[in-house]
Amino acid sequence: MVHQKEWISKAEDIADQILRHCKHVLPTIARLCLISTFLEDGIRMWVQWSEQQEYMDMSWGCGKFLATLFVLINLVGQLGGCVMVLGRFRVPIACGILFFIVVLQTFAYSILWDLQFLFRNLALIGALLLVLAESRVEGRSLFAGVPSLGDNKPKNYLQLTGRILLAFMFITLLRFEISLQILQDILGSILMVLVTVGYKTKLSALILVLLLSGLNLYHNAWWNIPSYKPLRDFLKYDFFQTLSVIGGLLMIVYLGPGGVSMDEHKKKW
Repeated sequence: MVHQKEWISKAEDIADQILRHCKHVLPTIARLCLISTFLEDGIRMWVQWSEQQEYMDMSWGCGKFLATLFVLINLVGQLGGCVMVLGRFRVPIACGILFFIVVLQTFAYSILWDLQFLFRNLALIGALLLVLAESRVEGRSLFAGVPSLGDNKPKNYLQLTGRILLAFMFITLLRFEISLQILQDILGSILMVLVTVGYKTKLSALILVLLLSGLNLYHNAWWNIPSYKPLRDFLKYDFFQTLSVIGGLLMIVYLGPGGVSMDEHKKKW
């Protein structure tokens, strides 16, 4: 038990050293990863404009005008929202636009009835909530000299909800096979639970970032698939969605767990 605590303490020290060296670029990398799925989808709407129109018209029989409107809203909303998030311009509005896009696609593509896709969209919403939490931190930092009137409770609850929703992404990656896969599932599940409850949060989130990054590069290597094969689009979708959740986890590493977490309550013990 003592040795275990020593190992965890050493790992936390290493993680803290890494974070000190990366603290200036970490939020930018986190936001870039986080909006990557929206960026890729927005570009796809532009490149596959006619195909997307035809797909929506055939799926819903809504006519060319409504199909075109759907593609246009997705294109402008996603690319515009991404630019606003990266530029830190009106971040709450940008997150609202991207949240609307997630909800719109959930219904338009009938994702509501597919648990895997629904869970991944919930994880995306969780990642957006963490961007909102970061924007509240930046807003308060402008008034660093002004005395605080207590905890920033909305920020804390945004972080808590974001952590909980991110867990849905890992649920979709679980594969119950009698192989090394089961060890990966157990390790990932433990780390995700620790992140969700906010215990050893930064270390757990950082390890999970490394694990998910490795799995993403291994399982979703869409660049190795010829462009004419449908599998390429499926893998690309999975790759960028996973990358967005990695961005959310990096945001947790940067922000910490917030006030509603075991790490925060431990300080009061």
